[in-house]
Amino acid sequence: MKKQARVVCIGAGPAGLTASYLLSKKGVSVTVLEADKTYVGGISRTVQYHGFRFDLGGHRFFSKSKEVEDLWTEILPQDFIDRPRSSQIYYRKKFFSYPLKAVEALFRLGIFESVLCVLSYGKARVFPVKNPKNFEDWVTNQFGKRLFQIFFKTYTEKVWGMNCKDISADWAAQRIKGLSLFSAIWTALVPQRGSKNKNKVIKTLIDSFRYPRLGPGMMWEAAAQKTREQGGEVHLGCQVESLEFHATTKSWTVSFLNSSGKMQRMETEHVISTAPIRELVNGLTPRPSCLEAANQLKYRDFLIVALILKDTERFTDNWIYIHEPHVKVGRIQNFKSWSPSLVPDPQFCCYGMEYFCFEGDGLWSSQDAELIEMAKSELAALGLGNREDVVDGCVVRQKKAYPVYDDNYVQHVETVRKDLESHYPNLHLAGRNGMHKYNNQDHAMMTAMLTVENILQGRTVYDVWKVNQDAEYHESGEAGDQQSAASGLRMVPSKTETQKI
Repeated sequence: MKKQARVVCIGAGPAGLTASYLLSKKGVSVTVLEADKTYVGGISRTVQYHGFRFDLGGHRFFSKSKEVEDLWTEILPQDFIDRPRSSQIYYRKKFFSYPLKAVEALFRLGIFESVLCVLSYGKARVFPVKNPKNFEDWVTNQFGKRLFQIFFKTYTEKVWGMNCKDISADWAAQRIKGLSLFSAIWTALVPQRGSKNKNKVIKTLIDSFRYPRLGPGMMWEAAAQKTREQGGEVHLGCQVESLEFHATTKSWTVSFLNSSGKMQRMETEHVISTAPIRELVNGLTPRPSCLEAANQLKYRDFLIVALILKDTERFTDNWIYIHEPHVKVGRIQNFKSWSPSLVPDPQFCCYGMEYFCFEGDGLWSSQDAELIEMAKSELAALGLGNREDVVDGCVVRQKKAYPVYDDNYVQHVETVRKDLESHYPNLHLAGRNGMHKYNNQDHAMMTAMLTVENILQGRTVYDVWKVNQDAEYHESGEAGDQQSAASGLRMVPSKTETQKI
């Protein structure tokens, strides 16, 4: 017999579990299917290894959306700690605070280099690239060519594995929106600590944030548990294989392999998909016309080598960006600085050496022991630890960590979106990979929150694609205001343009 649910959520990341928590809270029958056999949280999960906990990528809990902040507190009321944000850039064997500190940067770059940077910035302001289409041109307009080459080019090309001219300007616009050389220096001179108006704070420049005591996975484990307590279901080790849409009844049959490897089917009215668009479209029946566009979407994969070592306090930052081409590591996390509770023994620390790769390439396919040895060597080469201080390590791989913003991704996503909305009315896309948007977890949560409102009201009240990168909903004039009031949600109208896809 086929099981039934009113809503099936594919994926137990921030979007999927936000949706399941809110739906089950309203008494809606909801089932979450998660492929991971051990963890919930997706890329926001917290991995455990011999008592040590570590975060994949570092997840600050800071949002300009009051709705998201309130939901975090509701789900995890007792276990947030306030943490200072501290990060640096490593360049030419020197450390630069990030956000930039003007006097420090001037001193460490040297007078001659600093003068060239200022002149380069001045040239960019007088002769900017009109309508910048790629990452390099967009950042050059904001910082000047020379600072782009120093503080952006090497790291960005490590992350994406492609030339900065082949990366869409959209990625720069949403990840470092509102930040320029002037704003970075102004923040260094006039600190924003204690600012009560989050809407005036550039996210890249915040100097403190909340963080779950045992890592971000703590939030999503609580969300999963509360979903179950409210009558919902969260199943791990369940790989969705196909989705069949029945046009006459406007219902779905979801086929998935359960944790025992047995094929199961579930009938449902709605599907919320946070799965990568490419995989989702290839599993749909009847076959959609947007299949070719979906197959053009690309993803960047990621692995982290967690090194456990004696704590000699070589650095106490949350993370360091590595702008050096002679090492493969792109960023190094210090998990003890995120929360001391992540490390069970204060004599030790845990560093997360982050490597960006493509599934199946040489780095991804290397043996764990080889990757650990490489990470130890690179840590020593950077002067951040000694090989002999490392006592243990492990490797975690993450497929499709980052949706790629190449020249044509906007066109492909729009093609997919229009086709799915026209032919599959009860299929809802949400979250980072579900919408092919490189977003933070607060943005992913807001897309889920609005999707839930649409399901509860039985119509499309909110266009989830109008959620911008500050997790704010961009209202469409008077009609949008009325819809917001009718739903009981207070979505803050954005004063900036939303990301259009």
